[in-house]
Amino acid sequence: MPEGPEIRRAADRIAEGIVGRELVNVRFGPTRLEPYANELIGARVESVRPRGKALLTRFDTGRVLYSHNQLYGRWYVVAAGKPPRTGRSLRVALETESKWALLYSASEIELLDADAVDAHPFIAKLGPDVLDEGTPPRVIAKRLASKRFERRSLGALLLDQSFVAGLGNYLRSEILFFAGLHPSLRPCDLCDEQRTTLARLIRSITKRAYTTGGTTEEPEFVADAKANGEPRRTWRHAVFGRADAPCRRCGEFIERIEVGSRRLYLCPWCQG
Repeated sequence: MPEGPEIRRAADRIAEGIVGRELVNVRFGPTRLEPYANELIGARVESVRPRGKALLTRFDTGRVLYSHNQLYGRWYVVAAGKPPRTGRSLRVALETESKWALLYSASEIELLDADAVDAHPFIAKLGPDVLDEGTPPRVIAKRLASKRFERRSLGALLLDQSFVAGLGNYLRSEILFFAGLHPSLRPCDLCDEQRTTLARLIRSITKRAYTTGGTTEEPEFVADAKANGEPRRTWRHAVFGRADAPCRRCGEFIERIEVGSRRLYLCPWCQG
C-alpha cells in the first residue's frame, strides 16, 4: 500500500496538472457516483491534498472528492485524450482541456460536502499528518509521551494512523533502525532524549522518502552504493527488504520478523 510520501507525491502531480483548471468532463466508475458527474462539469479544481493515505480533491462547487488507493489504486496524470495503456479499471476521470487526472483500481471513493470531510469515518480517526508543516517533531514527541500512546509497542504504534497519519510498513522499519530501537519497546520505556530523537526521525525519514521518491537510506551511503554500481533495491532502504544482507553500519545480518501480521526488518545489533 502506498504510504504518506507516495500519496503526497501523487497529490503534487495531480495538483500540477489540474488545479485551477475547469473540468470539461467527469467520469465515475462506481455507478452510485455517476449522477454527480454532470454536477462537476464546469467546476474548477481548487486543491488536491493528502490526509494520511487518503487524497482530498476540492472543487469550487463546495464538493470534495475523497479517495483512498488501498493496495491497488493508482493515479495517472496524462495529456488530454491520451489515457495510459493499462488493464486496470477506471474509477475516476477528471478531465480538463489540457490534462486528465485518472484514478484506476481504487475501491474507496466518495463525493462529500466540504463541511462533512472532517466527520468522514476514516478522516475522523486520523492523527496529525506526518508531512504537514503543522506537525513538527515536538508535536510527535508530545504524542509519544501521552497516556494514550505511551504503553503501545513501537512496532504497533508506528502503523496506527491515529498516532500520526501517513506512516506505513517500510517507514516503520526504517525509522526504528535509524533510532536504534527494537520494535518491542514502548514510548514509556524510553528516556526523554530517545523520545525526542524518535520524534525527529519520524518526521525526517518520512520527509526524506517524500523528497527522494521513496529512498530512506542516508545520502552518503546512497552515493557510495551508486558509485559502486549497486542496483537501487540494495541502497533504497537501510533495512527494509534486506533480510540476510549485512547491515551497512555494523555488518550484522539483517533479520525479518512479523509484527502485527506484517513484515518488519531490523538489525539485531544496532537495535538490540
